[in-house]
Amino acid sequence: MDIETDTANGTWTDADGGRTPRRTGRRPGAWCATLLFAGVSVVVGCRTADSDGVTPVPQLLAFLPWLLVPTGAGLLLTLLARWWTGAVWGVALLGLLAWFIEPYGKSVEPTGPPVAEVRVLTSNVEFGQGTDALIDAVRREKPDLVFVQECERTCGAALRRDLAAGYPHRRAVEGDGSKGSVILSAFPLRAAPAVPGTLGMPAAVADVRGHPVRLRLAHPMPPLADRVDRWREELAALRDAAAGDRGTPTVLAGDFNASQDHAAFRRILDTGLRDAARLAGQDRTPSWPARTLPVFGTQIDHVLVSGDFAARDARFLDLAGTDHRALVVDLTLHAAAG
Repeated sequence: MDIETDTANGTWTDADGGRTPRRTGRRPGAWCATLLFAGVSVVVGCRTADSDGVTPVPQLLAFLPWLLVPTGAGLLLTLLARWWTGAVWGVALLGLLAWFIEPYGKSVEPTGPPVAEVRVLTSNVEFGQGTDALIDAVRREKPDLVFVQECERTCGAALRRDLAAGYPHRRAVEGDGSKGSVILSAFPLRAAPAVPGTLGMPAAVADVRGHPVRLRLAHPMPPLADRVDRWREELAALRDAAAGDRGTPTVLAGDFNASQDHAAFRRILDTGLRDAARLAGQDRTPSWPARTLPVFGTQIDHVLVSGDFAARDARFLDLAGTDHRALVVDLTLHAAAG
C-alpha cells in the first residue's frame, strides 16, 4: 500500500485517500523530559553561578544530589523518544551534578605537633523533645564539648540537673521553642559575644589544656519561603564571626540549616574553616529529616573547625524525639607550626 505522510496535520494518507492518525507517542516523552530538565537546570544554573537564588531554589539545593533522579528519568525519556538534543542536555546536567556532588572545601592536615584530643557532639533536639535521648548519648559518648540547639527552658533545666557534674561550664541563650541554645563544656569557659540572630547562637572561649579555643554555636533561621533573606543574613553573620579572629583555633558547630550546596554556607568555609565530617569521609551522610526521610535527607548539621584541627572520626547518631541526627566528631588540636 502506498502511503504519503502529512507532517503538518500529523496523519498518513494511503493510496485510496484514507487518512490514518500518525503515531505521536514520542512527543509526550520529550515534553516530560523538557519539564524535568528545565526544573533541574534552574537549580544547577544557580549552583554554577555560586548563588542560592530565590524560592524554591534554596530549598531544592539542600537536596542537590537527589536531582540525579529526575535527571536520569528525563534522560531515559529522551532516549525512548529519540530526542537526541534532549539527550545531550540530560548528559550535561548529569555531568554538572556529579561535579558538584564532590566535597567542597580544603582538607589539608595541620603540620604542628598534636597538643590535645577533643570530642565534640552537636544536636538539634527539636523544641526539647529529644532531650532525654541526648542526655543518654552524652553519657555514652562522653564528649568534651556539647552544642545543643532548640533547647528550650525545660531542656536547659534537664541538662543542668543531669549533666552538671561532667559539664560544669556552660554558655546559653535562654528561650522558648526553637530559640534556646546551650554550649556545655568539660573545659573552663570565658564569655564571648553571641552571634546575633533570630535563634540563640551563644559563643565562648574554652581553655583546652592551656590552649584557647573559640567556640560558636550555629543556628540560623531555616530558608523558609518568606524568610530566605533572613537566612542569608544570619549565615553571613556566622561567616563574619568566623572571619573576625583567624588567629585562634575555632570550633563552629550546630544546625546550619544549610548544606555544602548552598553558596551562603560555602562562604563560611571560604574563611578557612573545614567541615569535620568531610575530613572524616562523611561529607554526604544525611542528618535531616531523620524521622521522615532518613535515607533521602541532607546534611545540615555540621562541625566546622579551623586549620589547627585534624578530624579522626565522625559519626551520626539517631536520637528519639528529634528529626535531626546528632553528630559526634573526634578532633586533634595541633599547635601552630613553628
